[in-house]
Amino acid sequence: MATARSCCHGGEGRERREEIGSIVRSLGRFPTEAELHELLAKVEEEEPTGYIPLEKFLPVMTKVLLDRSYRPIPEDVLLHAFEALDENKCGYITKEELVKYLTEEGEPFTQEEMEDMLSTALDPETNTVRYRDYISMMIVDESQDLPL
Repeated sequence: MATARSCCHGGEGRERREEIGSIVRSLGRFPTEAELHELLAKVEEEEPTGYIPLEKFLPVMTKVLLDRSYRPIPEDVLLHAFEALDENKCGYITKEELVKYLTEEGEPFTQEEMEDMLSTALDPETNTVRYRDYISMMIVDESQDLPL
């Protein structure tokens, strides 16, 4: 798996623990935070060091890819979720509303996750997220196999 090796920040043969979620998502898999914690528990050393050894991570990630685990949320479910937040049914959500919902409700986003999302989703002229456009940008075509 060249992707994991090419982004290795932890030194020879290991990756920083906090980078594992980004690696998994870059490979087209989208675990929840709870699922990511379960995955990390499988690959972490008994005495946590903050790094994940690639010899433990690669077999687990290979199984995730082959089993097609952690599929993305379907487009219609995403649309329904955004529409539920859009009380005025106007096709967009303000930055303030989105930040409130995603940092105070359910499984809250971190500040970094919120900034990443807004950098892609936010229309800087209107300070809103036109969620249909944003969903179109997020959709992953699962019919395209990733190279292993």
